[in-house]
Amino acid sequence: MDPRQLERYSRHILLPEFDIAGQERLSRAAVLIVGAGGLGSPAAMYLASSGVGHLILNDDDVVDLGNLQRQILHGAADIGRLKVDSARDRLRTLNPEVRVTAIPRRLDGQGLEREVRGVQLVLDCSDNFPTRHALNAACVRARVPLIWGAAIQLQGQVTTFDHRRADSPCLACLYPDQPETDAGDCAASGVLAPTAGIVGCIMAAEALKLLVGIGDTLCGRVLLLDIAAMEPRQIRLQRDPGCAVCGRAASAHGSPAVSGGRL
Repeated sequence: MDPRQLERYSRHILLPEFDIAGQERLSRAAVLIVGAGGLGSPAAMYLASSGVGHLILNDDDVVDLGNLQRQILHGAADIGRLKVDSARDRLRTLNPEVRVTAIPRRLDGQGLEREVRGVQLVLDCSDNFPTRHALNAACVRARVPLIWGAAIQLQGQVTTFDHRRADSPCLACLYPDQPETDAGDCAASGVLAPTAGIVGCIMAAEALKLLVGIGDTLCGRVLLLDIAAMEPRQIRLQRDPGCAVCGRAASAHGSPAVSGGRL
């Protein structure tokens, strides 16, 4: 690391469990972030500022005025722009050392598989269950860890599915069926802006811990956040042997049995 990098990342390097070796691991990492909205904004900003070497942003939406209350990657001047273009410009300003790739189209099929297999970690910052389940299935197949979050009204959920571990559950163990309506639809139900920010920040912290190899992640636990009462709680989540995506039946057939959905 050069002197400027040592200064930029000095507060990480001072952490005994992090040190220079941990920062160098971050610089070599590639992370896919699906969704550049309320969750993806703080997550991407902290991963970029922390020095993750390559961020791949996937979102096919454009910025509108209603996004600006919580999607802090974007500003008023970005209205009408693709979110990934706005996000890329903001992240480059935040940390020019980080390589940012923008994917402004929905991913499916081989394209989805290719992007997932090309990274060390995936963050699901999307807002609909077809996308979430398709991304989960791709991560199970590739054995790539997936950090999942959701925020609605004054409630948040976060967990980590570390598909490198034989005992890790997957999203289909938590939500085996796709609801008829998405609980994470802020346009229909509303969301307190910092709720999305808190969830996105926790997702970034989980990502950094996984990439550097420090601490305990939320694998096997779901963190539930009640912002109104400011009372977090946790529930245990075990791998479901009958899960259609990661269970024994899916393993016996060589791939998860899950209906798609596009990203």
